[in-house]
Amino acid sequence: MNDMEHRKTNDGKGRRLDGEEEEEEEDEDEGNGRGLDAWERAYADERSWESLQEDESGLLRPIDNKTIYHAQYRRRIRSLYSSTTTARIQKGLIRYLYIVVDLSRAASEMDFKPSRMAVVAKHIEAFIREFFDQNPLSQIGLVTIKDGLAQCLTDLGGSPDSHVKALMGKLECSGDSSLQNALDLVHGYLNQIPSYGHREVLILYSALSTCDPGDIMETIQECKKSKIRCSVIGLSAEIFICRHLCQETGGSYSVALDESHFKELLLEHAPPPPAIAEFAIANLIKMGFPQRAAEGVISICSCHKEAKVGGGYTCPRCKARVCELPTECRICGLTLVSSPHLARSYHHLFPIPPFDEVSLSLLNNPHQRSSRACFGCQESLLIPGNKPTLCVACPKCKQHFCLDCDIYIHESLHNCPGCESFRHSKIVSVTEE
Repeated sequence: MNDMEHRKTNDGKGRRLDGEEEEEEEDEDEGNGRGLDAWERAYADERSWESLQEDESGLLRPIDNKTIYHAQYRRRIRSLYSSTTTARIQKGLIRYLYIVVDLSRAASEMDFKPSRMAVVAKHIEAFIREFFDQNPLSQIGLVTIKDGLAQCLTDLGGSPDSHVKALMGKLECSGDSSLQNALDLVHGYLNQIPSYGHREVLILYSALSTCDPGDIMETIQECKKSKIRCSVIGLSAEIFICRHLCQETGGSYSVALDESHFKELLLEHAPPPPAIAEFAIANLIKMGFPQRAAEGVISICSCHKEAKVGGGYTCPRCKARVCELPTECRICGLTLVSSPHLARSYHHLFPIPPFDEVSLSLLNNPHQRSSRACFGCQESLLIPGNKPTLCVACPKCKQHFCLDCDIYIHESLHNCPGCESFRHSKIVSVTEE
């Protein structure tokens, strides 16, 4: 009997142990992300096995994210180039842009990881630097919305570091959002901009409603009369009033699906948009080219109203000191720029055409020895095993470039090395004759 009872108790313990093991396995499954939804698993762990794909021979290899990114980049370049060349579109090179950031309680939602506010702040920093790289003559200002009020963080200026620093110090979400208050505030600033400047507002909106003190339709009509182009990027869902605002003022309205989509939508506003018909008039703008101040000289800065030692620039008209370019002299009102700023704005008028993709069979052609190396960086276009990789060719000079050089040429250099070398060699041959 004792042996029988001992076996029964052991069987009971065994069953209890088996049950506990099953519960532990279920807990482990949930911890590994098997019990999570698809969108949750994307943030639970890296899930590196999902980044594999099967090639033609049936072998597994990692997904080439570089090629996917390059394909998206080339689609963006083609769309920008086609919109420029299909018609003679005048673009605004001197832009005055206010970025309105929604910091209401809706910005603390965590559907974007870690939160909407954190994602917006991170990509605004990248956008500001990209904006000044493509628009060196333009200026940006920052406005935030929270507690039903709109607050101006930074005035219009050309220093990306000052804008980023001011935004990072005010990242707190609270209260409701008021679209009308933000438009009224921005309208008061942009209404003072000269006629040659292109007035723009980019609103990054997280809320699903707006708490306004008056009739927002009247405010929208005032923005329309002042030729202010308003664009909205939503982080929650489409809202009628945002759609109506963009349609009335000639802006664009879009809703981000995820973080990568939000980044793509935001960077689409970096290149200058087509000019509004009333602004598409040639204007002569008086500008000054200040000289760099001598080192060690003490002078009072007109920007910050304080004494500084060395550095800065001297206005050629009133001899006032300014810290950075481009800007407007606080004393005489002269627009101050540097010659590289004008040169960097030139590429928007005559953009480089998108390069054509080269077929892999052409690289395997033994008669095309020169095409097996990138003309820009001189790196081989063949991967280990003498297998060709993706590359592109300039439609004019027919020189081949790798994917990295393609992106660098179109986004930073804005000149084709092959075409420039051909033009230089042609000039040299003419002078020798």
